Amino acid sequence: MANKPYKLASRTTQQGKTIIKIGDLKVGGKDIIIMAGPCAIENKQQLLACGRLVKKLGGKILRGGAFKPRTSPYSFQGLEEKGLKILASVGKETGLLTITEVLKPENVSLVAKYADILQIGARNMQNYSLLKSVGKSRKPVVLKRGLAATIEEWLAAAEYILKEGNSRVLLCERGIRTFETSTRFTLDISSIAVVKKISHLPIIVDPSHPAGQREFVPSLAKGAVAAGADGLLIEIHPQPEKALSDGPQSLSFFGFKTLMVDLKLISEAIDRQI
Repeated sequence: MANKPYKLASRTTQQGKTIIKIGDLKVGGKDIIIMAGPCAIENKQQLLACGRLVKKLGGKILRGGAFKPRTSPYSFQGLEEKGLKILASVGKETGLLTITEVLKPENVSLVAKYADILQIGARNMQNYSLLKSVGKSRKPVVLKRGLAATIEEWLAAAEYILKEGNSRVLLCERGIRTFETSTRFTLDISSIAVVKKISHLPIIVDPSHPAGQREFVPSLAKGAVAAGADGLLIEIHPQPEKALSDGPQSLSFFGFKTLMVDLKLISEAIDRQI
């Protein structure tokens, strides 16, 4: 392991699993943590509706994008600080912890002011200045796997955060780009087993982005939990067909309710809980 690009993230450095405390939550233990909410925060009414449902169904963390890195410059880019204020307000009102993406080093302190957890998106997995900045922030960080990153490169990216003194890093598998075109990305379920073997860090799964279509999300989510994921990051929306971002892959409220019933059954079958 001495010649590997990561040491702090390795099982050779720490044999036991890392259990990350975020408020009263513990990620990486018996509990499977559900994080859900809209891809993009559009207004308080939309986010509050999502937050209330997430809370009611047993979710623990509310997701919502305020700064959106879109493939097209003409797509909705997010409400920025206004969105962060809405996220903080709804989190407080519902009693949920919050997570949102940070795009650049100079925005880390701003985002950290409002959100409980910082998310590094797939496109920024190797933005080393950003990784160092969130490492210094001491806020928990969800690090998404890059679109074409190997597991070793992903862990090396986590190393940048750990090296700055921030030990609360959660890895997030969100699908990689392959030759397959029937889904938006290919969810690498095997990464869960591999990461758990070579790293002590918790690993969660985003089933929404690899699916690309909401009808595929439940199968990917259930497969991830059965494979040992420590949590899920799911996109939901009160009216997916009218969503300003990623509507096709966002679950309706009914779809999310149905999925949560199945996830609870699966978690019990593998001696875990939601």
